[in-house]
Amino acid sequence: METGLTLLKLSFCLSLVVVISCAQPQAPAPWNPSMGMRPGTCDRYECPAYKLVDTGYGFEIRMYDSAVWMSTAPIPAPSMTQATKTGFQRLFSYIKGDNKSRTRMNMTAPVITQATPGKSVYTVSFYVAKKNQENPPLADGLHVQPWKPTYVAVRQIGGYVTDDAAKTEAAALMASLKVPSNNGTEWIVAIEKSKGKSPEYLVADYNPPFQTTARVNEILVPFNM
Repeated sequence: METGLTLLKLSFCLSLVVVISCAQPQAPAPWNPSMGMRPGTCDRYECPAYKLVDTGYGFEIRMYDSAVWMSTAPIPAPSMTQATKTGFQRLFSYIKGDNKSRTRMNMTAPVITQATPGKSVYTVSFYVAKKNQENPPLADGLHVQPWKPTYVAVRQIGGYVTDDAAKTEAAALMASLKVPSNNGTEWIVAIEKSKGKSPEYLVADYNPPFQTTARVNEILVPFNM
């Protein structure tokens, strides 16, 4: 009797393995090739929508749709990496239900970190999933940050982004936009006219802090035309 029961359990387990192994994974949302160098993370998580306007060596120009982000209060930290980790943990708790309506939301990408010029203070933001954009849940220590449709100059990089690396890559982005043969002149004029010669930049991180390989980050410089 015991042997028969054991065989029955084994048969059930093998059947379960077959069912799971044969299940088809859910296909990602269709990708529009005109959007350019899309991070692979956006195959798994919802990312903000944009249109590709122009490309050159070392940069993209995108037009982002209007969107709502949820942002932390300014975070004092010794580095951008540490601030991003701290902000990510708070915002991850937020989408898992640590908000005033106890609403659970889908994970999105990227996480955006903005430095306060001249200070070791940072603001970290999550893109709010489309289904929650109209009425994002509120939470203590966080605030809603709406984006109007905006142009953004973009440079894509890998690894973990330190403060020094962010400054270096932001300078490289601006330099690439200044090269006439790189179709950059029109864009650098617009950036300097609307944001000055040393515009603020954002760092977009498409991977969780615990992922150590195949990381994708972007330097973003929003501007007006």
